[in-house]
Amino acid sequence: MGSYSSHVSKIEDLQGIIQETGFSKAHVCRLYDRFEGLDQNKAGQLSREDFQRIGELAVNPLGDRIINAFFPDGNQTLDFRSFIRILACFRPVTVDKSAGPNSPEPINSRSNKLRFAFQLYDQDRDGKISRDELFQVLRMMLEAQVTDDQLDSITDRTIQEADLDGDGAISFEEFRKSLENVNLEHKMSIRFLQ
Repeated sequence: MGSYSSHVSKIEDLQGIIQETGFSKAHVCRLYDRFEGLDQNKAGQLSREDFQRIGELAVNPLGDRIINAFFPDGNQTLDFRSFIRILACFRPVTVDKSAGPNSPEPINSRSNKLRFAFQLYDQDRDGKISRDELFQVLRMMLEAQVTDDQLDSITDRTIQEADLDGDGAISFEEFRKSLENVNLEHKMSIRFLQ
């Protein structure tokens, strides 16, 4: 990679990014290269439109929601540090034996992976997944495979099983509990090449 050394000089606070995200210097440089490739306007910022040009997101039924997750709080653009911070959530979990009990939670922890998944459902960001929000996601994912009646039944059963406090919605804690036996390490990790 001929541009490796030029990337190193362009990346502001490279050591801080490495420490915060757990990515190696080579990973950060490769992700910077990807960031620059997506930045069509060469502005040092990515827009929603830049993400919409990613083929895998264009065909993913949850593509718009995934893109929205990169733009919290209604932001219209994001810089490289924000971009890599979100991608770090999908880094495989590694045990840090040097981390003490008061160390901050790793960016790629199981809990942070769950928070990312939860926000794909909780579109109004009220801290709960309503029946309608769950129904919308299931419709996107299962669209042609089930009837609306079947989808209603799946939605109702899912709420009934996960809603421990009986309020008709799924809180983050209920979401976490309902997924405690799911192997998130396998389902929500991207293996970055060495």
